[in-house]
Amino acid sequence: MHAASPPARPNPFRVLASRNYALYFGGQLVSQVGTWMQQIALSWLTYKLTASPIMLAVVGVSAQLPALLVMPFAGVLSDRMNRHRILLLTQTAALVQATVLATLTLTHLLQVWHLVALGLVMGVITAFDMPVRSAFVTTLVEDRSDLPAAIAMNSSLMNVSRLLGPALAGFVVAALGEGACFALNAASYIAVLSALLLIRGDFTPRPRPQERTVLQELYEGWR
Repeated sequence: MHAASPPARPNPFRVLASRNYALYFGGQLVSQVGTWMQQIALSWLTYKLTASPIMLAVVGVSAQLPALLVMPFAGVLSDRMNRHRILLLTQTAALVQATVLATLTLTHLLQVWHLVALGLVMGVITAFDMPVRSAFVTTLVEDRSDLPAAIAMNSSLMNVSRLLGPALAGFVVAALGEGACFALNAASYIAVLSALLLIRGDFTPRPRPQERTVLQELYEGWR
């Protein structure tokens, strides 16, 4: 008797055959690398300006606290609104934030309070962007059997960008300064915005079985 051959493993890269997902994956890869470059350069610049570990923590918290407070509301809204349009808005807002940060740095007008204020702005943007981005991926796959592969590829994208971004930031900061990192991050949003504009499909929210208020859905989520 012949031993049964092991089942063939599914090819995770097959999901890239889906046009919408491939566009989104490529744009997000460029954008996430730029985001990590900005985060590393921002921490370096904060400590260089203040030489204070406390201010380094304040700037870091300023970008995280709004996300913690606003994200539950953003998750509910993402189920009620067109996710494609939300992402276009959040990515455009992130482009503006990075451009302002780069301009202030390159013109030597940057002050510490700018870092805190821009961190708060980015925190609000991230609060709306992250839950919508996670849910949007599931709508881009044409073959539902490829959905696990799409989620796995999305996780790999985050890990790869987490490796590439800081490494590139080190070279850019050493050669060109922190402002160049911020400018490159701003430019990286053009890639993801272009991808989003090229994506085609109907992303209108599905009709809800019963109308519930935002507060009711928030309560259910917390429960």
